[in-house]
Amino acid sequence: MNSVLITGANRGLGLGMVKYLTKNDKAGNIFATCRNPSEELTKIAAENKKLHILRLDVTNIANIGEISAEVTKVVGTQGLNLLINNAGVTTKFTKLQLVKAEQLLENLTVNSIAPIMLTKSLLPLLKQAAEANSDKPMGAQRAAVINMSSILGSIAQNDQGGFYPYRCSKAALNAATKSMSIDLKKDQIIVTSMHPGWVKTDMGGKNAPLDVDTSVAGIFNVIEKLQESDSGKFLQYDGTELPW
Repeated sequence: MNSVLITGANRGLGLGMVKYLTKNDKAGNIFATCRNPSEELTKIAAENKKLHILRLDVTNIANIGEISAEVTKVVGTQGLNLLINNAGVTTKFTKLQLVKAEQLLENLTVNSIAPIMLTKSLLPLLKQAAEANSDKPMGAQRAAVINMSSILGSIAQNDQGGFYPYRCSKAALNAATKSMSIDLKKDQIIVTSMHPGWVKTDMGGKNAPLDVDTSVAGIFNVIEKLQESDSGKFLQYDGTELPW
């Protein structure tokens, strides 16, 4: 891959992705977006010229469009090969009797609206990459969008209830993934939803069975193997297809 953009890259899975890509020299240019760069992310950028930190608050929808110009300065006419919409928020269990409108709105804004609007903004760059690599089969080497979802967004597998803000926002993201896969097929751009597993992060908590490195290695193993038939699917970090 010539270029990758990852949102929410200052900690957790996003930071793990940055570490994986830099350590394994998997991309020519890595764009890491976040509201405030963590000390660890800043240190990695200082040691790796391929890593570009871009400030982005995904809740500020009006400023999302500015990212495209920043990326273009680096990639030129080669476009953006891979967009990973990773930034996300969650709430606690949230029973129906306790759920609040502001929780629903925050989760929907960060987990659903922002990925849609950022993909819209970066679409010209994704199209450029797909065209510039037209000699390659559809996939991340050409152009792909990965929406980091969650199994909690699966309607078919919801047997616990609760989690209204998070479930609804991730189900909405999955719906957006399906529509994007249809709309961007003609442009030879793959779009999939990805469940990273239950991971030990600030969001996943200490009881999660997976560590970040295992999840991230699996995610990129799946991404590297993506082909045209995978567009519009909901995949787990180990390649298992999940039900919507």
